[in-house]
Amino acid sequence: MTDPAGAQTAPERVARALRDELLDGVHPVGTRFREEDLAERFDVGRHTIRSGLRLLVERGLVTHERNRGAVVAPLSKRRIDEVFDYRKVLELGALRMALAAGADLGPVLTEVERLEALARQAPSPPWRELTGAHSAIHRSIVAAAGNRHLLDGYERCEDEVRLLLTFVRPDFDAARLAAVHRDLVEKLQRGGEAAAGALTEDIDHTGRAALLAALRRAEESARLLGR
Repeated sequence: MTDPAGAQTAPERVARALRDELLDGVHPVGTRFREEDLAERFDVGRHTIRSGLRLLVERGLVTHERNRGAVVAPLSKRRIDEVFDYRKVLELGALRMALAAGADLGPVLTEVERLEALARQAPSPPWRELTGAHSAIHRSIVAAAGNRHLLDGYERCEDEVRLLLTFVRPDFDAARLAAVHRDLVEKLQRGGEAAAGALTEDIDHTGRAALLAALRRAEESARLLGR
């Protein structure tokens, strides 16, 4: 799902199209992807659809449920904590390595400036472009450590983080997302514990807290509707 040059297999093309829709929040939680419907939509066989859906499962974008197939999984506290605990260990570890080595954090600033440029666009770009820019900022922090295994680890959770961010879309417009990360990069450039504290704040008290608030709103709405 990462080759933009068109050299993708049929399952990868199916997965790419569905991935873009998921990252734009098109498919709400609980959506079941029916193989027969997708096969008709993409004009391919069900085996191709099944292979494409497996790619989405591997990326954490959908879950496979017994007797139901591929489903957009609901938000849960356990899911949020697992993803954000993983991020915190990975990103903070990478940042400390980068700072200890005196690594150049210029690429992080470059990605923040790219997000700021997107935020200035009118109309605002698709949500997946904004989360793509957000993801690039955090990927560049990990990349600064110069450790391929850490970068591979980040990329394994990258799409799932972007999917989770669709739940906080009402709380973060492009301008706010850019402002938060401008503040982050300025603190990262100071180095030391100020940098580590800023990244912890961003992961725990901006991202995780916003998702937990979104989860509470969803649970309250469900309660009021008697679900």
